Amino acid sequence: MKLTELLDYTGQILQVARFKDYCPNGLQVEGRPDVERVVTGVTASLALLEAAKEWGADLVMVHHGYFWRNEDPRIVGMKQKRIKFLLDNGMSLAAYHLPLDAHRELGNNVQLARQLGFEVEGWTGEQELIAYGKTAEAMPAEGLRQHVSATLNREALLLGSNEKIIRKVAWCTGGAQAYMEQAIALGVDAYISGEVSEQNMHLANEAGVVYIAAGHHATERYGIQALGAHLENRFNLQHQYIEINNPV
Repeated sequence: MKLTELLDYTGQILQVARFKDYCPNGLQVEGRPDVERVVTGVTASLALLEAAKEWGADLVMVHHGYFWRNEDPRIVGMKQKRIKFLLDNGMSLAAYHLPLDAHRELGNNVQLARQLGFEVEGWTGEQELIAYGKTAEAMPAEGLRQHVSATLNREALLLGSNEKIIRKVAWCTGGAQAYMEQAIALGVDAYISGEVSEQNMHLANEAGVVYIAAGHHATERYGIQALGAHLENRFNLQHQYIEINNPV
């Protein structure tokens, strides 16, 4: 199908226009006008692009693309190598950041909830990026940490009491540790995100709300896979998710 048609559809279902983001969402590097094979991945690293070329991709779709706010705008160094590789091989790059986090069916937050067996009850915070709900059953915090670690295949970090009984949870994938105070205001037992900062330890101890850092990459693998599978089924495209492991 035509690249423009595919990306128009994707932009509409993800409601790209309603988000204020740190980067451009949608097409970032234009390649061939027609698309048959789509590779999805978390971040548009050179390793992902090389693997996409090997598979014969026409389009690479990611959560973390290029051209972030306040970065050096020059096409030099690492950025030059990545963009040159895309252009030399006729591959397009499309990226969806906050729209993919927040989407109610395909997004990172709802997909993480499905992986972990959480019941989603609602959304709150800036651009409704924080999800909240309940665990499948009440469990000690350490049990939840072990469940998260086993499900995501990455050892999660727990801050706060490992004996606290957890039932109500809030979560936001990726680098959303700064939203912990908003989660605390919801009256939850635990808040889960990808990364961790120094202040999260003090918030966990003083507010009595457990914090679990489960990995930026690990928590954001599932939305882009769901998007790729959706496009594959709707448009009869060939799709492959490629995992480029990142322990962060």
